[in-house]
Amino acid sequence: MESRGLRIALRVWVALVLLFLFIPIALIVLYAFNKSNIESWPIPGFTTHWFSVAWHDSQVRSALWLSVQVGLAATALALVLGGMVSFALYQFKFFGRDAISLLLVLPIALPGIITGIALNSFFSFTGIQFSILTIVAGHATFCIVVVFNNLIARLRRLPGSVTEASMDLGARGWQTLRYVTLPLSATALVSGALLAFALSFDEVIVTIFTAGAQNTLPLWIFGAIRLGQQLPEVNAVVTIVILLTLIPVVLAARLAGAGALSRSGGNRG
Repeated sequence: MESRGLRIALRVWVALVLLFLFIPIALIVLYAFNKSNIESWPIPGFTTHWFSVAWHDSQVRSALWLSVQVGLAATALALVLGGMVSFALYQFKFFGRDAISLLLVLPIALPGIITGIALNSFFSFTGIQFSILTIVAGHATFCIVVVFNNLIARLRRLPGSVTEASMDLGARGWQTLRYVTLPLSATALVSGALLAFALSFDEVIVTIFTAGAQNTLPLWIFGAIRLGQQLPEVNAVVTIVILLTLIPVVLAARLAGAGALSRSGGNRG
């Protein structure tokens, strides 16, 4: 059993780590309500003026809409491809299955700049013009990994007896997938989609190399910070992005927890 001193030390350490992670984010949110257009401390007053400025900025709204479109399209593509390969690797045993799993996870392990440069070279070599489709393709490279990891982890925890019982009762492979496997893994599929959308929504590095003249919201933020003339508006936009990214992450965590509870309840039954 841990001593009292060790428990206190662990709590202090956890608190320091949380402060290290979230103090910069808290400062950005705080400066978004700064009355002054200069980031100074103490803050002279608070206002919501910069959120109004951001909302009425046509560049911000068009960049936001493009980011939402790219995120939804990349997530849909990731659901189809990541879901199909997850079910295939779970259902069938064949030579090279582990190698395929490793190759699927590899894109998220590579630095974003490597993936971005590789995609940029590929599009230039094949003569593909940069557009929203190239951004979607770039984002799908890591969104597929998120969906695959989330779903394959759930599938590997499913009891094999459930599938075997379905097959013994005369269900074909497709029927077992549709009526047994898919319902039991639905929460993992949805949570993977939510995480993929959140990851796509704030991606910068890959977008830089695949967007061309397109301007997503992270790219607008990157450009505005570099110019340094719109910092109050940038803080407001970043605060909105944090909220929009946080929502799917929280929902994904709750769905993952609900899925775990349902599985444990089913096992007890």
